[in-house]
Amino acid sequence: MSGDNAIPGFCRDCLTETVQLDRCRHCGSPRLLHHQEINELSIAHIDCDAFYATVEKRDNPELKDKPVIIGGGKRGVVSTACYIARIHGVHSAMPMFKALKACPDAVVIRPDMKKYSRVGREVREMMLNLTPFVEPLSIDEAFLDLSGTQRLHKRSPARTLAQFAKRIEQDIGITVSVGLSHNKFLAKIASDLDKPLGFSILGRHDAPSFLKKQSVSIIWGVGVAMKRKLKSQGIATIADLLTYDQATLMKRYGVMGKRLYELARAQDNRKIKPQRAAKSVSAETTFAIDIREAKELERKLWQLCEKVSARAKAKAIAGRTAILKLKTSDFKTRTRSQTLEQPTQLADRLFQAAKRMLDAEADGTAYRLIGIGLGQLIDDVEADQANLFDPDLNKRADVEHAMDKIRGKFGSESIEKGVGFKARG
Repeated sequence: MSGDNAIPGFCRDCLTETVQLDRCRHCGSPRLLHHQEINELSIAHIDCDAFYATVEKRDNPELKDKPVIIGGGKRGVVSTACYIARIHGVHSAMPMFKALKACPDAVVIRPDMKKYSRVGREVREMMLNLTPFVEPLSIDEAFLDLSGTQRLHKRSPARTLAQFAKRIEQDIGITVSVGLSHNKFLAKIASDLDKPLGFSILGRHDAPSFLKKQSVSIIWGVGVAMKRKLKSQGIATIADLLTYDQATLMKRYGVMGKRLYELARAQDNRKIKPQRAAKSVSAETTFAIDIREAKELERKLWQLCEKVSARAKAKAIAGRTAILKLKTSDFKTRTRSQTLEQPTQLADRLFQAAKRMLDAEADGTAYRLIGIGLGQLIDDVEADQANLFDPDLNKRADVEHAMDKIRGKFGSESIEKGVGFKARG
């Protein structure tokens, strides 16, 4: 490095230390990465680029320069789209007829979840070779904590991640984008800044000035409804949020107010939670007031099914058994279970099974708690395949996965479904 004030950096292709030039002096690559804190940061978010579409292009080189949409038929929706299709305005959860109107030359491919799950597990295994502290968010993204790995890998976390991205491209044939920071909130934001094939850094010193210019929707959990509510009260940007103290925000928005206050200031103390083997995945809620009404119990049940489904998808697992838990007003627990025709991770199918069990128990009894879970867990490769008895399953799965993508990007409130497929109740 030349000069005491030179910003540290390296070439993403050969990992050679560089100064701020247009190209690497060693290999000639233009992919140079510089940041004042590049050797200090160790929390990363890794996101596969247009994952489903990229896997399909890998497996069929003729698609390389063509717009590709992964989704259902004309009445279906877009699960994901390659970056060429996105230039034409195609995006996840868009109705297929609108997507084809925007990009009539697109090649449409039905999702192959078994294949995507296999590739996702390959990527996950390579992540675990870097650090045991890997927290999956979905089939194609995860947080990693590389603190203390410098001695093991003989290089900084930033260089380790750059080499990892190269290996993914060479060994698996897809690409990833990397975000690096000192906490999860900023790392996830960074990974979206330079897609595809990106590597972006947000450090302690530059994050505050960056955040000030951003919309409040950059904060996890601020979906369409919350954004509208904040805007109605004069809060549209992070800079607007910074004018409020924590007490005021919590008085207005409860626990969400605390999150708004902290994340606007780039404060995030959440730890990376490694994935561990589980016998079941479940969620439950205790009511402030006992509930007797079947429809209200159904509504609570649907919300829990969505939570369980999201957790199962993030871990690339599915369950063979649906487990319903109810606790009466006198603290007596009722547990019911049902073996499914085939393993599932979909909120739709879990809700259908759980509702059948709930119908038998919603007899006017007052309940103080309801819970739902998936048991007999397996890898999701065998899950949710359409058959003669449920021919529309793939279509519903496409819709659900597209909704998951939107929630992952814009928060859990950004898109909602009703009490859960009332027409099939």
